[in-house]
Amino acid sequence: MRAKKLPLGIYVHIPFCKSKCIYCDFYSLAGKEDGVKAYTKALCRHLEEVAPSAASHLVDTVYFGGGTPSLLGRRYLGPVLKTIQKHYHVSREAEITLEANPESAQSWRALRQLRRAGFNRISLGVQSADDAILRTIGRIHTWEQAVSAVEAARRAGFQNISLDLIYGLPGQAMASWQETVEKAAALEVEHLSCYGLKVEEGTPLFRLQESMDLPDDDLQADMYLWMVERLEQLGYHQYEISNFARPDRASRHNTKYWTLSEYAGFGPGAHSDFGEVRYAYDRDLEGYVRGVLEGTLQASEREELPMRERDREYIMLSLRTVSGINRRTFENRFRRRFAPLEAVLVQYENLGCAQRTEVGWRLTPRGFLLSNRIICDLWEALGRDIAQREAAAARGDFRIVP
Repeated sequence: MRAKKLPLGIYVHIPFCKSKCIYCDFYSLAGKEDGVKAYTKALCRHLEEVAPSAASHLVDTVYFGGGTPSLLGRRYLGPVLKTIQKHYHVSREAEITLEANPESAQSWRALRQLRRAGFNRISLGVQSADDAILRTIGRIHTWEQAVSAVEAARRAGFQNISLDLIYGLPGQAMASWQETVEKAAALEVEHLSCYGLKVEEGTPLFRLQESMDLPDDDLQADMYLWMVERLEQLGYHQYEISNFARPDRASRHNTKYWTLSEYAGFGPGAHSDFGEVRYAYDRDLEGYVRGVLEGTLQASEREELPMRERDREYIMLSLRTVSGINRRTFENRFRRRFAPLEAVLVQYENLGCAQRTEVGWRLTPRGFLLSNRIICDLWEALGRDIAQREAAAARGDFRIVP
């Protein structure tokens, strides 16, 4: 019998943008379009070089993120995707996603070319339905263009469309957020990603935050809880803290990140978790191109971390999802006791933040708002239990530590 191939996701980073939003912490560059040709050449070569390492894998998701990948069009994106299809085992049912901004997705003919090249899912960075807010945060599209982009994508043949939305934006009141959610849902797309604004150090927003009318934590929490309830009513089922989908339309690629599945990243700033090694490349476009073409590219971060040592990571990532943490999986996979974690979760159950499932525990929407605190408490409980058991073993006391 042939060995079953392991699933693998491929992430391709496209760091080019028309303009930089004031809140954006991703590695993206405005005004560097003259480097597109050399960059795509480097991407194709890098993909070819890594391909033999993935010979035992089946690529079931490909994700082109950025930046604004759609700026490159079929001329440059097509050869990169073709390189993947040629040198990797790609599933016929693979989910192949393209990120796009509305202003760069107005032509249905251009989108149809990308659809014919193999892209079958598109994710549009809409963020808000309020044009004034869009201008404030540095977006260069309008809500009308967002609507047109969805229409163009449909006409081009895309049957899996996702919209990114952000709550907690400068000057955003509850009514404005509610209008954004209602308008986005009315477009009848298959997927919505709804993120709370994070003020990241090093961004223009970080420097300007004192002069910005930013919603406080309480208002952001109210926005979140209203959104979760309303989207469920509209047929968008929550499957992760910030993600909602129609039935069978959850992002298969992003789900890999939350389930400790393997993925390989390509491009400056791209991260990978492949072959029990986590690694990343510097956020340096010229350095990446030069390194690939000269054969000197090295990962800037590299950590060998066997799956059996990822107990804390499993706790953190699984509790981001609505399915939650599986008790038996945790105990069998990591050879750790679940009882200390359960004692903590019972306390949060009493506060309405955690909920038992048939196989373990999950966080409630209120629990998601406190997820960082809850996860830290769980990590501390796990650490205490490990320390007690190691101390008992050192004493020669092999009785089960209560």
